[in-house]
Amino acid sequence: MSATSGHTGVAVVTGAGSGIGRATALALLEAGWAVALAGRRPEALQQTAAASSREAAALVVPTDVTDPHAVDALFAVVREAFGRLDLLFNNAGVSAFSAPPEELSFEQWRRVVDTNLTGAFLCAQGAYRLMMAQEPQGGRIINNGSVSAQAPRPHSVAYTSTKHAITGLTKSLALDGRRHRIACGQIDIGNAATEMTRRMTTGILQADGSTAIEPTMDVEDVARTVLHMASLPLEANIPFVTVMASAMPLIGRG
Repeated sequence: MSATSGHTGVAVVTGAGSGIGRATALALLEAGWAVALAGRRPEALQQTAAASSREAAALVVPTDVTDPHAVDALFAVVREAFGRLDLLFNNAGVSAFSAPPEELSFEQWRRVVDTNLTGAFLCAQGAYRLMMAQEPQGGRIINNGSVSAQAPRPHSVAYTSTKHAITGLTKSLALDGRRHRIACGQIDIGNAATEMTRRMTTGILQADGSTAIEPTMDVEDVARTVLHMASLPLEANIPFVTVMASAMPLIGRG
């Protein structure tokens, strides 16, 4: 299978077994894309594929993004199956451990950094290499930054550090990708209703020490935003966009 005309093409979505990754993979499939579904849990990836009316256009590729060899294998499978890659949605990540800096263990720090930052780099590198080598050359990488790339929550030092680092990764990839027609953008997401944000509905620690229930938004709104970014021609790019629940306390946080 190869990329077709218009905005459709071949995509890789990491963390495609649940939440934002699943919603975005399904939106891409329904819009006519062929999608490689990457994630650690094969059963969850199969469920994502089965939820689409275009299941035949979905390719399940179990992948641990922290493992360089597994990431290499992912992009080798994509090249073999589709012949090219037009989009990487770099979405896989783990949520923050809620702990003050003095209590966070090295193992907890390392797990968040390995997944959210190193995993994102490895996948971007694999996509970049494939996009450079293919004809026609080029493609798009969209990184999931989270609104924690802009402002931290209390007790989120590891998660916030990785998401600030994703902004640097996005800028560097956008700069270095110019000569290869590789565009890179970042979507910062606030309080999309997923398993990861369920605690928002029961109360979460605020900057002033209080606990408050926070509004959430439909995860489909995130998927539609990624789809819009992905549908642009490579001559246009959205380098940074924030999509968030309108009433979440991000603006004015603190």
